[in-house]
Amino acid sequence: MTDYAHTPVMLDETLTLLGPREKNELMVDANTGEGGHSYAFLSNYSDLKIVAVDADIDIIAIAKRRLEQFVDRVHFYCGWSHDFFADYPAEIKRPNSILFDLGISSYHYKNSGKGFTFEKDEFLDMRIDSTQGLTAADLLARLPERELADLLYNNAQERYSRRIASSIVESRQKSTITTTSALADLVYRAVPASYRHGQIHPATKTFQALRIAVNGELSRLPSLLEAAFRVLEPGGRLGVISFHSLEDRIVKNFFRAMNRDCTCPENAPICKCAGRRSVNLLTKKGVTPAEDEIERNPPSRSARLRVAEKILDGDDND
Repeated sequence: MTDYAHTPVMLDETLTLLGPREKNELMVDANTGEGGHSYAFLSNYSDLKIVAVDADIDIIAIAKRRLEQFVDRVHFYCGWSHDFFADYPAEIKRPNSILFDLGISSYHYKNSGKGFTFEKDEFLDMRIDSTQGLTAADLLARLPERELADLLYNNAQERYSRRIASSIVESRQKSTITTTSALADLVYRAVPASYRHGQIHPATKTFQALRIAVNGELSRLPSLLEAAFRVLEPGGRLGVISFHSLEDRIVKNFFRAMNRDCTCPENAPICKCAGRRSVNLLTKKGVTPAEDEIERNPPSRSARLRVAEKILDGDDND
């Protein structure tokens, strides 16, 4: 296979900021996808080793084929990143760098058949790991109207969340909503006429919000960053590529909190953190793609890369 659905973003920037500075370093590519970032790192750094993590068994198979020439330097873990970092394998040394490429690969939209896009008529699954959890169709069938509205607003800032939720509840009393085309048509009819002809399809945010909910993309992110940071070797670097403002805000706030001289809660009567920063911020405002990359790969336009360098472990007092 030589053609891949997904084009990895900001390759040059990630290579520069997360590339090894010593011999025999270990990197964790925590959202491997089709293996684009891993391929670039392994190609450019001949003694770097990588643990490639992804929850989708099908996309892991693609990454394995892509990276087969580096078989002696890459190890694959099929599962969620938060599980991997929460129970970090004892036989693997602590990583010198960790890369999170958040969101969904283009592969999932184009080739997974899981209902991530309304451009194809597919079952509303949206689970990256198809072996566990509720599908998008399950959420549409089970959630009360208010919870549906909150989901659409909180995960995607959908301005017509209440109208759409009301329409979903009314529609499911007659028949279940199980396909992408049925949901897209329902949203189209639910929103005002002026909203139907904007720059994006009126169902775009609804699909985004459901995908985020199904895969716990926002709810898991704070604990995921904390677990990855604990595992990271002191002096190592943690890089996160996000694709929308809600993700980026969580990442920014996490790095900012770790960069404070005092990390105790504001209402804590006594400082117990010894007043020491845990990270150096290497990208204080985040890095965005260059104009030529956006021209070549339009989906990259919303990407933002933030990188922090770990100074010490949480229990270091030296």
